[in-house]
Amino acid sequence: MSRIPLAEPETLPTYLKQIHDGAPEENWIARNFARAFAANSELVETYQKFYLPWHTSAGVGQLDARLKELVRLRIATLNGCKLCKTVRMAPATVSEAEAAEGVDDADAGSFTPRERAAIHFAERMALDHHGIGDEDVAEMRRHFTDGEFLELSMMTGQYIGFGRVLAMLQLEVAACPI
Repeated sequence: MSRIPLAEPETLPTYLKQIHDGAPEENWIARNFARAFAANSELVETYQKFYLPWHTSAGVGQLDARLKELVRLRIATLNGCKLCKTVRMAPATVSEAEAAEGVDDADAGSFTPRERAAIHFAERMALDHHGIGDEDVAEMRRHFTDGEFLELSMMTGQYIGFGRVLAMLQLEVAACPI
């Protein structure tokens, strides 16, 4: 059950109504996301105006969309956020197999050394951020420029934080139409 009341779809502000109505009817997780944020639609609209361009690399950022999507999907598993894990934000560059399971065992996949480094770094950020030491940062700087490393760190932190908010709200179990 959602931990926050879900607005009725017909009462949603335009931005959230578009998200709600744009999701397939069977995707009640995404539809409940729109309904939950009706209490503060400006917050989510402003947030997504920042987040989406940075995530998809639509003329913003130094990292490519594939790398950020791999990291986002790994964080989704670690956060236990079913909504985040089911969304595909870069389907043209990340295969369904990579999205569903590959990112959860980066060493077994066909990822580049740079992609593996990013996935493992994201894991450390999510599970043991205080344990990241100088050697870990030096290793990352062998794969990424300083600007790329900062972007990766910020995006990873954002995935961790927002994914945990969504998991905490329990939107994925709010109402399963059977």
